[in-house]
Amino acid sequence: MNFESELDIYLRARFTLMVLVTPEEERALQTVKAVCERGKRPCLTWDMADGFQTLASVRGSLPAARDPKTALEQVEKVEGDVLFVLKDFHEWWSNPEIKRKLRSIAQRLKFTKKSILVTTPSGKVPEELKDEAVVVEFRPPNAAELEAVLNRLTQTPGVKVNLTKLGQEKLVQAALGLTASQAQRVYAKAIVSDGVLDDRAIDLVTEEKKQIIRESEALEFYAVTETADDVGGLGVLKEWLRLRERAFTQQARDYGLPAPKGIALIGIPGTGKSLTAKMIGGLWRLPLLRLDVGALFGSLVGESEERTRRALQLAETVAPCIVWIDEMEKALAHGGLDSGTSTRVFGAILTWMQEKTAPVFVVAAANDISALPPELLRKGRFDEIFFLDLPALEERKEIFAVHLRKRHRLPQDFDLARLAQESEGYVGAEIEQAIIDAMYVGFNAGREFTSDDVSAALKRQVPLSVSQRETIGALRNWLREGRAQSASFQEIHEAEQRFVPLQIEMR
Repeated sequence: MNFESELDIYLRARFTLMVLVTPEEERALQTVKAVCERGKRPCLTWDMADGFQTLASVRGSLPAARDPKTALEQVEKVEGDVLFVLKDFHEWWSNPEIKRKLRSIAQRLKFTKKSILVTTPSGKVPEELKDEAVVVEFRPPNAAELEAVLNRLTQTPGVKVNLTKLGQEKLVQAALGLTASQAQRVYAKAIVSDGVLDDRAIDLVTEEKKQIIRESEALEFYAVTETADDVGGLGVLKEWLRLRERAFTQQARDYGLPAPKGIALIGIPGTGKSLTAKMIGGLWRLPLLRLDVGALFGSLVGESEERTRRALQLAETVAPCIVWIDEMEKALAHGGLDSGTSTRVFGAILTWMQEKTAPVFVVAAANDISALPPELLRKGRFDEIFFLDLPALEERKEIFAVHLRKRHRLPQDFDLARLAQESEGYVGAEIEQAIIDAMYVGFNAGREFTSDDVSAALKRQVPLSVSQRETIGALRNWLREGRAQSASFQEIHEAEQRFVPLQIEMR
């Protein structure tokens, strides 16, 4: 149900106190005005600066009030079927007298046709008012509303427009997640910057969107550049992703397919979990948002829950998109030393993952499976749980080739078969570092680096499979017990089914 229909029902049902949560006061008031005019209901607004003002269909003189207590007293005195919109009234939530007065009036208005609507950017409502108030969410503009903003701007005299129908659709899609005012500003900025509104505006909107999403504190917009070719190995995972590449299209909905919920990537550090999250964004051509759960926590009471709500709502607004939670075991660690705040944040995220209907694909990565609560990994929250193991021989060849191409070298110029043999037990991050170390050797010697340089760099390293032998062994045993699906094709591991490679043990 949209906000207009919801507000109309609340008014006809004689709800006496409503709290409208939105940073878009101007757009919200326009909607409230439309509802009141359609229902022929008078509407007055009040704020500390201007007192009472007419919003819709009010006859006669306006009541006078410059302070919140007097304003509430005037609400009781005004006759008729009136809606009172109190702006910024949350500023007095901490005032016991105002809080008590508002509560008493909300109770007495039940015997009248009057209602109070408080507009606030925060969803935090005092405990004393929760039984009297209904909290209403005013969601950010959808694609149709953003297109209307764009159309109003392009119809302004003197504005040059060179957009195809597809270009306009992409421009509107790029602006999803912005408020109406933010969208109008960035559209105007594109016109002023380029002298014309064309396809170049899409990149400008995306850049502006990154900054705005970053201001949400807990979400960070990642530019999508990685492809499947940038990730070595992980054949099973790549195939699983390719089968779902068109999962967010209308064609998939028409076929009856639900949008995929997400995957959990569990495994050894350095095996490419974070890189895989970025690769999914590139493969599916969807925005990638990293959720920094640590940034959700604030010092004020209720602030953490409010940040969580805003971040998850923003992710749904930007949808279809990918939300990436890195080092999930640290991010979602919760305990009882913070008055239950972390538990409530954790619960809110779990409930959202289970119940979300927006096409938001969650990629959660973790290194320490023992630190994850069991309720997180149950079916329904994720479509699949993948384990990223130590790369096998063929995968290590691919990883060497990927990192050599990344540094503008031809893989065929190196002995990949030999290097893959010598790097048994090494993860992708360690292989990449060996190549970088070899490049430093060649650079300082004034020559091109060679396979021998890479081989020597490998021998100087102590891989995780040696330094963290017990931890790696426990993780791999978790996979052997059948608790997750291997991200790699099983056949390439047939020759490497030992917990710790013999070659490493003999060092």
